[in-house]
Amino acid sequence: MQKNYAAYIYRIISVIGFFLLPLKTFTQEPQIFTIKDFDLRGMVKSCLVITDYGKEEFEFNRDGLLTKNLTGYNETDYDITYYKYLNGQLLEKRDEVYREGQFDKQTSIAHFYEVDTTVNKKVSEKIISYTGDVLDIYEYSYNEDGNLIEIVRSNNQGLDETNIDYSSYKGETTITYLLNGVILKSIRTSFKKNRKGIKNKIVLTKEFLEGNPNKAKERIYDLEERLTSLKEFTYDENKKSFVTIKTVNYKYNNAGLLSKEVAKIDKSVSTKDYIYQFDGEKKGNWVKKIITPKNLFTTRRITYYQDELKITEE
Repeated sequence: MQKNYAAYIYRIISVIGFFLLPLKTFTQEPQIFTIKDFDLRGMVKSCLVITDYGKEEFEFNRDGLLTKNLTGYNETDYDITYYKYLNGQLLEKRDEVYREGQFDKQTSIAHFYEVDTTVNKKVSEKIISYTGDVLDIYEYSYNEDGNLIEIVRSNNQGLDETNIDYSSYKGETTITYLLNGVILKSIRTSFKKNRKGIKNKIVLTKEFLEGNPNKAKERIYDLEERLTSLKEFTYDENKKSFVTIKTVNYKYNNAGLLSKEVAKIDKSVSTKDYIYQFDGEKKGNWVKKIITPKNLFTTRRITYYQDELKITEE
C-alpha cells in the first residue's frame, strides 16, 4: 500500500511548478528546463514568484539551467525539486515533499538518468522512493535524427511500451503515440498563411481513450513561436466528429509578453488584460503582473549573477 501511494504522489509532483509551467509533451521524456521556459532573460540566478495563493521559487546555474524549484502552499507545506547535470545532460532529479515542516520520506522520489550514445541515443531513468523501493524504470530510445521513437516502462506490475511514429504528407508532419499497440495521441503540424499573408504554424493534438477519439486542441503560433489562438474540442459520438467547446485568442505587447486574452465558450465571451511592471535591468524582466478586470497580482523577485550586473551598469 505504501509503495502504491508513493507511486501516485510522484506522478503528481514530478510536474514542475504551478505558476510558470511550460508546455511540454505528455510523455515522461526527461526534460531540461532553462530560464527561457519561465519567461526570464539575462543571467538570472533566482526568481521568486508570489501570488495570493502561494509561491514558487526557481534557481538557475550560470548556463541558465534550472537547478532548484520550490513550490510553497503555506509556511509548513512545500515541495522541492533539485536538478543535477553533467555537461548539460540531466543526471538526477529529486522530488522532496515537506508537510507540517517535516521531510516526508514516504512520498519523496528520486530520478536517476544514464545516457548511452554508442549507436543511437538511449536514456534510462530509474525512479526510486526514499524508502528504497524501485517504482518505475523507463528506457527512452531515439532515432538517428534525435527523435524519440520508443518508451519502455517496467515495474512490479509489468511492462508498457509506447511507440512514437513520424510521418510527413504534403508539408504536414504527424507524430503518433501508441501505447501497447493502441493509439494514445496524435500531433499534426502544418503551416498556413493568414489573411495578411503571414505564415502561421498550426498544431492539432488529438487524444484517444482506449483507442477511441476523446478530445483535441488546435494551437496556432506566429513566426516568433508565440501562441496566438487555442481551440478546444470534444468528440461528439452522435455527430462522429470533434466539436469546438472553447476558443481563446492571444495578443502580445512590443516586449513579446501576453497583453490580452479573449476566451469564448458558447455565446459567453470573457476578456483578460495583462499589465506589467519591469525591473531596471538591461534585459528587462517583469517583476509585477496585473490581470484585469479581476486585478489578480503576481510579483516576481529576481536576482542576477553579479558579473552580469556589472556589465549592465557599464
